[in-house]
Amino acid sequence: MKLVMLYKDQGSGGNGCPSVYLAENGDLVVQGHAVDDGTFAELANVLPGENAVRIAPDVLEGAIERLRAVREER
Repeated sequence: MKLVMLYKDQGSGGNGCPSVYLAENGDLVVQGHAVDDGTFAELANVLPGENAVRIAPDVLEGAIERLRAVREER
């Protein structure tokens, strides 16, 4: 699956996370720090193979802005 980075946490330095990517099939892929076991236990309806990561709201907002721009370019 090919990914295009939409947005990366501006405070993470040159590399790292959290980041949000657009997959070639239109899905979003989120890279971030895994939630702890206690937080994971609070999630509803977790299916086998699913995980949860945490990202700052501004990363999501930046990714949404970039996603809109990418869609307009097409």
